[in-house]
Amino acid sequence: MAVTDEAIEKIKGMIVSGALRPGDRLPKESELAADLGLSRNSLREAVRALSLIRILDVRQGDGTYVTSLDPQLLLEALSFVVDFHRDDTVLEFLAVRRILEPAATAMAAVRISEQQLDALTAQLDKLGDNPSVEDLVACDLEFHRGIVHSSGNSVLCSLLDGLSGPTTRARIWRGLTQEDAVARTLREHRAILAALRDRDAEAARSWATVHIASVEQWLRSTL
Repeated sequence: MAVTDEAIEKIKGMIVSGALRPGDRLPKESELAADLGLSRNSLREAVRALSLIRILDVRQGDGTYVTSLDPQLLLEALSFVVDFHRDDTVLEFLAVRRILEPAATAMAAVRISEQQLDALTAQLDKLGDNPSVEDLVACDLEFHRGIVHSSGNSVLCSLLDGLSGPTTRARIWRGLTQEDAVARTLREHRAILAALRDRDAEAARSWATVHIASVEQWLRSTL
């Protein structure tokens, strides 16, 4: 394992230094192994490991390439790991969301376009006043994804997208068991949207915090 770790570090060093750039094809296995002072087996294991976390792209019959290194691509590994969360860590995921999402919503207040605001309004109008819990949660995910995307920060967008999964079940559970959850969620969505239309970053931040904290508070009271 230590030999594989060394091989990973050497390939990483080539990418960080700029010797290998996004989209570049790696030299032939025999050449690269000789250049880096590695065995072909350890190099092969390192390439396999780096392809799993989307650093490298192994194309059968074509060669191995450095990926785009786009944050959304790299953070796919986070989504995979997050899927293994335990139910008792959902509150921790919500706490992280409560830190990051209001900041992204505040950023969106000064960047979001009128067309994007109209699309969010149409999304809420289409949902209506008495949606099913499943439709509400699906809309909730898309509503917040659209806002975070408008923040203009691709890393923040990818992080929050990866963190949304563990809280989905909690949101459905809340919608099924808390009497006013659906109406309350709709009111909070409208308040967030109004703040975004007013270009009021602090109001948008505050309403996003209230929105996430209400789920967190309910879940804490039921555990």
